[in-house]
Amino acid sequence: MEKTHDESKKREGFVTISGARQHNLKDVNLEIPRDALVVFTGISGSGKSSLAFGTLYAEAQRRYLESVSPYARRLFHQMPIPEVDEIVGLPPAVALQQQRGSGTTRSSVGSVTTLSNLLRMLYSRAGDYPVNQPLLYADSFSTNTAEGVCPECHGLGSVYQVTEESMVPDDTLTIREGAIDSWPKAWQGKNLRDILVTLGYDVDIPWKDIPQKDRNWILFTEETPKVPVYRNLPREEVKIALKNKREPSYMGTFSGAKKLVLYTFANSQSALMKKRVSKYMISNECPICHGKRLRPESLSVTFVGYDIADISRLPLKKLQSIFIPYGNGTAPGLAKLAENYEEKALVAKRIAEDLVARVDVLLELGLGYLSLERSTPTLSAGEHQRLRLATQVRSNLFGVVYVLDEPSAGLHPADTEALLKTLDRLKASGNSLFVVEHELDVVRHADWLVDVGPDAGEGGGEVLYSGPPAGLKDITRSKTRMHLFNDRPFKKSEPRKPSGWLTLSGIIKNNLHNIEAAFPLGVLTSVTGISGSGKSSLVSQVLVTLIAAKLGNSIVSEKEEEEDGFLASEIIGAQEGEITGGSEQIKRMLVVNQKPIGRTPRSNLATYTGLFDVVRKLFSNTKLAKSRKYQAGRFSFNVGKGRCPNCEGEGFVSVELLFLPSVYAPCPVCEGTRYNQETLEVTYHKKNIAQVLNLTVNEAADFFKNEERVMRPLKVLQEVGLGYLRLGQPATELSGGEAQRIKLAKELQRLNRGKTLYILDEPTTGLHPTDVEKLQLQLSRLVYAGNTVIVVEHDMQVIAGSDWIIDMGPGAGDEGGNIVVAGTPEDVANNKKSKTALYLSRTLNGYA
Repeated sequence: MEKTHDESKKREGFVTISGARQHNLKDVNLEIPRDALVVFTGISGSGKSSLAFGTLYAEAQRRYLESVSPYARRLFHQMPIPEVDEIVGLPPAVALQQQRGSGTTRSSVGSVTTLSNLLRMLYSRAGDYPVNQPLLYADSFSTNTAEGVCPECHGLGSVYQVTEESMVPDDTLTIREGAIDSWPKAWQGKNLRDILVTLGYDVDIPWKDIPQKDRNWILFTEETPKVPVYRNLPREEVKIALKNKREPSYMGTFSGAKKLVLYTFANSQSALMKKRVSKYMISNECPICHGKRLRPESLSVTFVGYDIADISRLPLKKLQSIFIPYGNGTAPGLAKLAENYEEKALVAKRIAEDLVARVDVLLELGLGYLSLERSTPTLSAGEHQRLRLATQVRSNLFGVVYVLDEPSAGLHPADTEALLKTLDRLKASGNSLFVVEHELDVVRHADWLVDVGPDAGEGGGEVLYSGPPAGLKDITRSKTRMHLFNDRPFKKSEPRKPSGWLTLSGIIKNNLHNIEAAFPLGVLTSVTGISGSGKSSLVSQVLVTLIAAKLGNSIVSEKEEEEDGFLASEIIGAQEGEITGGSEQIKRMLVVNQKPIGRTPRSNLATYTGLFDVVRKLFSNTKLAKSRKYQAGRFSFNVGKGRCPNCEGEGFVSVELLFLPSVYAPCPVCEGTRYNQETLEVTYHKKNIAQVLNLTVNEAADFFKNEERVMRPLKVLQEVGLGYLRLGQPATELSGGEAQRIKLAKELQRLNRGKTLYILDEPTTGLHPTDVEKLQLQLSRLVYAGNTVIVVEHDMQVIAGSDWIIDMGPGAGDEGGNIVVAGTPEDVANNKKSKTALYLSRTLNGYA
């Protein structure tokens, strides 16, 4: 029988890609095996993710959605249709991408893994009820349903009171002087003051001298009188103006101070505004549920002596030990239950079996320290991805491709071994695994490697090698090869000497119980330990908060916290601790995290680093711009005069499609340039402003080589390995690692002041070992300029190159929270109690 065109191209057991051109991919043709662990490697920006996610997963999703009704497609977050000629032999795909700080505070480990559903069913059907209490349905044990939620605190666990003392901290001030601290500042505060003058109140006597009845009305009234306002007139003149019915400045509506605080807290879209008004709200544990967030009837039902809130607070490891005897039928409580309630005993055994099997996978992935009630915004991207991975292992799907984005992110090498076992289980079940990864232990474990490169951006997009890992040794153009086969052994440098010590004591936070810590100043310190050992609690939470308080500034410097993110800190629990020495040597602190540099496409690399300000000035100084009297603002796509009127500087327009998600198409007027025709007529060295924004950092460095002010930021961006990014690349397209390195570059280009404390949480996430070397050079630059750098890190390359290491552990959760060893890399490598020692010693001795 004659083969069709498709069949002749198809190789049994392989996925065949022809003509992939997504992003920087250069017409890639590729064959990769199914039912195997395929790892995509290459330096950051080389095109790995464009191949794995942008092409393979996007095409699998497109094919699946074609089988779904058009109406249902609207419910999916659809990826763009990939630029590829053909893909043959592609099974259905599930993507497990990195998700930072996803979900709200009501989303938890229990809801992501669906373990909370099992517990609710268990308590409903097999719980120990008080005498005469009717059966409760599973919904009655959820804090997200009307049947279960505490009626007093509405499921928050706390009640908030707004009092006179909280809103008026200094009662010796007059209203004009700002006695009502909770009032908005600027115009709105003056507006409320002027309304009170119209209403006859004296705003020029101390607050304490105002009669209590009047004070109560001003602060707590529910009335909203609308009155004429005479701006800035004294009280007596306002009386005359009212009597004579003079034309007012405007009509103003009054709102009670408490009402305003609660309204702002509930409705403001600004996290900073919410945080500002929250300080006037005194938080107390709910008197009805005592912080457990459920109604009393639900909390009266127990299982093995725990109510559902208490059992949800236990670490998964402890939860497992409780349910194993019930699952295998050996629990004494089960026999007792069976004597009286056979159905209850059957339900308890069945649910316990399922729960134990699900938790087994979570423990394998090193997540035994998490509790079911832990809210998802407090999880790292790696923890969140592994929770979803565990759910997939239990789903028992067959013949699926799992596309994973750096599953080792946030994992200590000891935990990576457990991850590899889990991936092997998925593969053994008849599935394929396509993994984008930099961690060399995962790369070595692959059945098949696809190395993309050789460089980033335009210099990448080629498949350098596709085959079993051993074959990569012969590919001289590959930057992965030299690290995988240890062609470049570790170069040990002499540790730098500290200029002093920053000491903390009495630290209590999460699993840290009254510990002491000492950080050397003027050097690079790595804080290490397995996932959940207490690294981030010590550095990113306690240290950052204490130093911020000492410096007298707020750590919410970039408008980047989640909308209800600060409530999450209350859920994790309180913190204690004090600085006992060394803080006088720190004049400034910068936390360089992986949160986005902006939430809209209008924010980009050029605007964030300040580079765009200089470029716009260069354009405004050209002959044509001067003759037209164009100022620098004309060349911003955020300002009316210079931008395209049709898309308002977005560069694209939304096209509404009936029954389908809206699609974005380049603006037909400016063709995606964002600017109007008059602005684009101005050129600098034959390029208009849109063409300049389209340059990569490397191309821009060549284009602006004679412009010192533009070259400084560009040079630093190249040094941190971001030469492949376009100047106008929207912030929404950047990975967490890229955003973090842009922040680092912005800091490096400043004229350094020294005595700054830099805190970085896993800065190597998303970085190829070649890029890690570039990062290490930049961190050293900060240290040599007289600063202190502290990183929370798992990458042995960075840890081995540190001057000092603080190793947390020895285990995770309740088994962690202590400093196992603190010292030089050699000290830690020789410590028998440290789980980091084995891997660190390999690196120091030249084994990658």
